[in-house]
Amino acid sequence: MNSIYFPPEIGGLESHVYYLCRGLVGRGCDVSIITSRSQKKLPTYEVMDGIKVWRTWLPARTTLGWSIHGVSSIPKLGKTISQADIIHAQTFQSIFPAFVANRKHNAPLISTLHTSHFLERAKNPLWRTIFKQLLRWPDYNLAASVEIADVTKGILPNVKVEALVNGVDTEVFRKTSPTFTRSSRICIVVPRRLFKKNGVDFFIRAMPLIAKHKDVEALIVGDGPERNNLKNLAKKLGIIDRIHFLGIRTHAEMPGILNSAQLAIFPSLMEATSVAVLESMACEIPVAASNVGGLPELIDNKVGGLFEPGNPQALAESVISLLDRDDLPTLGIQARARVIDKWSNLRLVDRHLEVYRDLINSEQSTTNFSPS
Repeated sequence: MNSIYFPPEIGGLESHVYYLCRGLVGRGCDVSIITSRSQKKLPTYEVMDGIKVWRTWLPARTTLGWSIHGVSSIPKLGKTISQADIIHAQTFQSIFPAFVANRKHNAPLISTLHTSHFLERAKNPLWRTIFKQLLRWPDYNLAASVEIADVTKGILPNVKVEALVNGVDTEVFRKTSPTFTRSSRICIVVPRRLFKKNGVDFFIRAMPLIAKHKDVEALIVGDGPERNNLKNLAKKLGIIDRIHFLGIRTHAEMPGILNSAQLAIFPSLMEATSVAVLESMACEIPVAASNVGGLPELIDNKVGGLFEPGNPQALAESVISLLDRDDLPTLGIQARARVIDKWSNLRLVDRHLEVYRDLINSEQSTTNFSPS
């Protein structure tokens, strides 16, 4: 497997790839992943929960940096691929190096298209031309949302692509003891990295409106370039005492943090899909989220609510309406049941194994065929 990022990096992609790999190892698969050495102190090789993790140079977290990392990872990919039955490129950045490294071995190649990076770049004519070529190389493509799958078909109409929402480990993310003792205030959690696209500033602008009706406080989990701006905005609006910026937290810490809240908020302006939403739902936390991207595929009024993106008034009204409900805990129970039914990591692993076996069997049939 090849992925630009992997734990201890934190994010939806990283969480998805880690839990998928761990689930495959649990089914008896020999899993190796080539990823970036994205932090200076990380080892170039380690075994993590049975996953063989190889890390190669990443000069910068930019398009150029990703490209250099991809090219420089080809030798290591080539050595690993020579022993592989299937090659899986996670994210579009991984397709080119996986394809080049696989040319001698010619194992089946599958890709998964994640994140708003793909959706954003797909609007650009130059990137669409690049994607049109990249998407021809895999034997099969998975997309983390219906929206990504539709955009993929718009770029290359005959492409083989299947929408498969990322999964969550429901044994890890479940109802558990809260990390933070609840005060008399209602606690809201916002598990979002602090980038413009995640819309956390609109949540902070909504907080004074919410606080007029409900005595609330918020846990903001994540870090990023917008942190200082968001703190200054909270001070300006007079609500800094109601907002706790927790910074980056590990995956192991998240169940306890999520269970400290009664409601989770996702004010994103752009979102392909969201593992963090599924993790909140798996912890029986109802979710209010922007009506954007892949989020409506996960959320409706039976497990939370949707609101107009970039609209603090709509966000506040949605939150107040949910907090007014007597059956809010019931929404959380239904949310977990939905995740278990549709998006558990067990189901995700099952589907990946089905796709892998189909591709391997198809490849073997083609190899063994000889005309009479």
